[in-house]
Amino acid sequence: MTALRLAANPAVSPLFAARLLSSAGVGFGQVALVWGMKDLGYSPSAISLVVACKGLPAVLILAGGVLGDRFKRHHVLAAAELLASVTWLAIGACLLTGHSSVPGLCVLALMSGTAYFLFLPAVRGVTADLLPPDRRQAGNALVGQTEATGLLIGLASAGIVVGSLGPAFAAGLKGGLSALGLVLLLRLDAPRRVAGKPRPIADLGAGWAYFAAHRWMWMMTVQFTTVIMATATFIEIIGPLYMSQHGHGASEWGLVAAAEALGALAGAALALRWKPHRPIFVAVSLLSLTALPMMLVGSGAPWTVVALGMLMSGVAKAVYLTLWITELQKILPIETLARVNAWSIVPAYFMAPIALALSGRLVELDGPASAAVVVGINVLLATTAVLLSRTWQPTERSSPTPQ
Repeated sequence: MTALRLAANPAVSPLFAARLLSSAGVGFGQVALVWGMKDLGYSPSAISLVVACKGLPAVLILAGGVLGDRFKRHHVLAAAELLASVTWLAIGACLLTGHSSVPGLCVLALMSGTAYFLFLPAVRGVTADLLPPDRRQAGNALVGQTEATGLLIGLASAGIVVGSLGPAFAAGLKGGLSALGLVLLLRLDAPRRVAGKPRPIADLGAGWAYFAAHRWMWMMTVQFTTVIMATATFIEIIGPLYMSQHGHGASEWGLVAAAEALGALAGAALALRWKPHRPIFVAVSLLSLTALPMMLVGSGAPWTVVALGMLMSGVAKAVYLTLWITELQKILPIETLARVNAWSIVPAYFMAPIALALSGRLVELDGPASAAVVVGINVLLATTAVLLSRTWQPTERSSPTPQ
């Protein structure tokens, strides 16, 4: 089946449309919050504290994993989009009135993070519910393409919207697009995979058994955690402050961030057709490219060159994510996908708020260029360690009891 025919398949087309709209909203929200707080006169430390609060509910990834395997995954996704919509409409109202306090924004950031972390494990398994095994890599790649396209639209437009209509309007757009995504997700018909009485602790333990049985999974988790910490601090804090330091505003930073989304679109297109012989080795190696824009900022490169680095980083991330999700769908029983995904990503998003909270202080002490070098080196060290460990070869499907 061609990509176009797959995208038109009514069983999955609402998912692609929902991810397009919601991802565009992410682009608007990403620019709106930081630049909105900056316009209101908040310090880098205050901005980093609020942004860090989005990551504090990371432990809820585990709850999202249980919910994503216990209930219909598209219902879990829709509930998360509802919470995101309400939250970002409230953020927009706060930025519009100009009376938003740091504690109030922190509460709303916590709510935004809660929606995201409940959403994340389920979305990584929903294509397995909707498509047969031979179409899942293509489906995962198309999800990546629609997300990248949406993010590209959002980021490229966000700078213009923020500059002309204000951060509050951009935040409101994020809320509205999440609401549209909710409506589309409810049109899906994913089955319920796990029946019987809910047993959250036992369900989590079963997911852990699958995760712990594969050393390559948790070694990749170490690398993924490092990359998420680095990219979160770079995109949310270091990058915008570097641009501001060099006399550039939200419009230029929106284009830089959009370059990564454009790279992700190209990477997803590549992953749609490329089936490497050693997919996990390729995925691990490619993630080293995420350090490129950080090192460019550290060298004092102009923003156009940094944008090229972000383009390459986007390609690497998109191919990595498609190969990783598809490999898990090959190896794991379908009813455990959300829980195992939750265990693989919870360390990254648990540690990211700590990195974000510290990054503002690091920028204040040494400047954004030095901070970028620090996080970039961490990515390269983690990638080297995983490659040298030679644990990146998946084993055959194991069979601990999924329940």
